[in-house]
Amino acid sequence: MDIPRGNILIGASDPKFEPILYLDGVSVSFDGFRALNNLSFYVEPGELRAIIGPNGAGKTTMMDVITGKTRPDTGTVLFKGSIDLTKSDETEIANLGVGRKFQKPTIFEHHTVFENLELALAGDRSVFASLFFKIDADKLARIETVLQIIALASLREEIAGSLSHGQKQWLEIGMLLIQDPELLLVDEPAAGMTDAETAQTSDMLKEIARDHSVVVVEHDMEFVKSLESKVTVLHEGSVLAEGSLKTVKNNPTVIEVYLGR
Repeated sequence: MDIPRGNILIGASDPKFEPILYLDGVSVSFDGFRALNNLSFYVEPGELRAIIGPNGAGKTTMMDVITGKTRPDTGTVLFKGSIDLTKSDETEIANLGVGRKFQKPTIFEHHTVFENLELALAGDRSVFASLFFKIDADKLARIETVLQIIALASLREEIAGSLSHGQKQWLEIGMLLIQDPELLLVDEPAAGMTDAETAQTSDMLKEIARDHSVVVVEHDMEFVKSLESKVTVLHEGSVLAEGSLKTVKNNPTVIEVYLGR
C-alpha cells in the first residue's frame, strides 16, 4: 500500500511503517543560488542508500540540512517519523542518533586506534578527561566489536597518524559507529583509497547496514555498484532519478546530465 505524504508516496504493507529519514519539499538558497529545490525522498529503516550526482547537485547541502548545519528555507525533515530535525542544532541531532562522516578523516592523530574509539565512546568530554574515562566490560566489548567491523583489531595499539588513508577512514567510521547512531551519513568514503581498501570499505558498509540505516554520498560508480543498494540521483537540488544502479544508468536524462560527462 502506498501512503501519501507531502509530495511523495511511501510504499509499505505495514500501516505503522515510518521511514527513518523523510525529506519533503526541502529548498535552500544561498545568495540567489538554489542549492536544494523542492527535494523530496525518504530512507527506510535498515536501508543502505547511495546518493550520486554531478558537482553542485546539492549532495553536501542535503547532508548539512539533515545534520542541522544548514536550515532549509522551506520543507520538512523528519527523523524516525516524528522528530523535526529543522528545530534542532547539530549537537542535538547527533545525540538523537544521526551520525555524519565527512570526506576528510578527523581523528586524533597522536593517539592510538583504541584510544580514538575510547574517546568517541566517552562522548562530550575533554580529551584529557576522556583519557581517564573508566570503561566497563560492556563498553570494552563494544570497542572490540567495532575494531573487528572496521578491520583494525590487529592495529589497536598503533598511533592513528601512522595509518594509511583508507585505514584512517575506517577509524573515523568506527568512531561514528561506536556511538551507535541509527542513521549514518557517509561522504565519499572511497576517495583516495586503493582498490583493496575500496572493496573492504564496501563490505564494511554493507555489514554496518545490517543494524543501521546508512546513506552514502559517492562519485565512484564501481564503488556504488559494489554496494548493491538503491541509488538516488540528485541534479540541481532535486531528485532526478531513483532505483537500482542499472536502472538509473540507463535513464536518458541521467546519462545526459551526469554519466555522459
